[in-house]
Amino acid sequence: MKIVRNRFLPIKGYTAINLLGILFCKPSVKVTPELVLHERIHTAQMIEMLVIGFYLWYVMEWIVRLPMHGRAYSNISFEREAYANMHNADYLKHRKRYAWVSYLRDKPAQRRPEKHQMQV
Repeated sequence: MKIVRNRFLPIKGYTAINLLGILFCKPSVKVTPELVLHERIHTAQMIEMLVIGFYLWYVMEWIVRLPMHGRAYSNISFEREAYANMHNADYLKHRKRYAWVSYLRDKPAQRRPEKHQMQV
């Protein structure tokens, strides 16, 4: 995964963003193996959704989850899959296509994820 350090992307409040498989992060961010895996999971999601579908679904799901309990960002199925599996180094080797779908109905995230990632 190509990593681009800059002070413009992502927006304030976040430290990293995956755009089209390229990781943009703040200069001071420690890029850990877990962060890279989290973003690689998003890249796999993008590929199976033909990129534009990923971004459209991401925004629509965020809007739907705005009135729900907790942060809309932490309850998006793409984020929930990535956070749930970012500590499993072998996850992408065994991940089934469209695995994020199983996170649509699961109980919403109770913990607030670290502010290191943002899509769209």
